[in-house]
Amino acid sequence: MPKFSQALFNTICERMSDGESLRTICTDKDMPARSTVHKWLADDDKRTGNKRLFLSDQYARAQSERADKLFDECLEIADEAANDITAKEDGTQVVNHENIQRARLRVDTRKWMIGKMQPRKYGDRTQMELTGAEGEAIKTEIQVNIIDPKQPQA
Repeated sequence: MPKFSQALFNTICERMSDGESLRTICTDKDMPARSTVHKWLADDDKRTGNKRLFLSDQYARAQSERADKLFDECLEIADEAANDITAKEDGTQVVNHENIQRARLRVDTRKWMIGKMQPRKYGDRTQMELTGAEGEAIKTEIQVNIIDPKQPQA
């Protein structure tokens, strides 16, 4: 297991902020294994330092920035239409459904990922409304029993 280095960890977080996954980063020969990075994060509470940012905070910020990058990519993919129409040899134009479906899959995958990575910011919001009979408000009652500690309980 490579020895922890703040500079190496900073590099990992910068690459994550640029949109790379930890899995991809850790496949580079000069990078530690994913399990090593996770061990560094787990052991972070044992480290000390008054002014140093905790690794888990730095990692979380990099993940948040990665989610923002993926969000921006969704817009870029959706707006890119260069290969949506192709020309046959006779010059007629044909819709390239395969390209459109691939773009849809790329956007949907990123949307799902960012919803899991940053649910408060990008997750689907659900709202539940409870109503009584015929759409009326549900009536609630609260009963409070005050028990005198001096009285014997049955």
